[in-house]
Amino acid sequence: MHLQIQEAVLNVILLWLLTTPHEFAHAWVATQLGDDTPRLQGRLTLNPLAHIDWLGTTILPFVTTLLSGGFLGWGKPVFTQTSKLRGGLNGLALVALAGPASNVVMAVILAILAVVTPVPAVAAFLRHGVLLSLYLAIFNLLPVPPLDGSKLLLAARIPMAIYNEIARAGFMLLIVLVAFTRIGEYMSVWAYDGARAIFALLP
Repeated sequence: MHLQIQEAVLNVILLWLLTTPHEFAHAWVATQLGDDTPRLQGRLTLNPLAHIDWLGTTILPFVTTLLSGGFLGWGKPVFTQTSKLRGGLNGLALVALAGPASNVVMAVILAILAVVTPVPAVAAFLRHGVLLSLYLAIFNLLPVPPLDGSKLLLAARIPMAIYNEIARAGFMLLIVLVAFTRIGEYMSVWAYDGARAIFALLP
């Protein structure tokens, strides 16, 4: 078995860097829509330690990258109260989409930095960050709790009983999807295609 140690370490470092704007985006949009829960819980901040989940942001991404070449990881979820959000479940959908949208924005920023930096090693690190940021945007849209895509199921008015059943198996389902199916490979290809498109737009 080929252990991808270097890529696993890079993925964890980058995930720490990318998790902060992702979770902050959730908190900021929720606050703008009238829910003060993220602010009261200390999530309306760019302090990385407020958004790190040690299992989801360090251990799992390292192990899944190391063993399978796929990737499984997430930050500490930002809690919101739908009853406080303007638009209710529609507002919840906007909050959910804010995280992946921030990953796309970060991918563009990292791509610009990769183009202008004169240090090849730093440029390579940033290019890897572009790929991972786009991968995270795609990964988080999977409709499996605790990922952002699961909130879109609620916004689509899926019965709560069905959502709860999916949530019970969510953790194991994610591991099975990444480790034993080709979904990780497909998401990597989509992220690569997205990165290539971004770099093609830059001078």
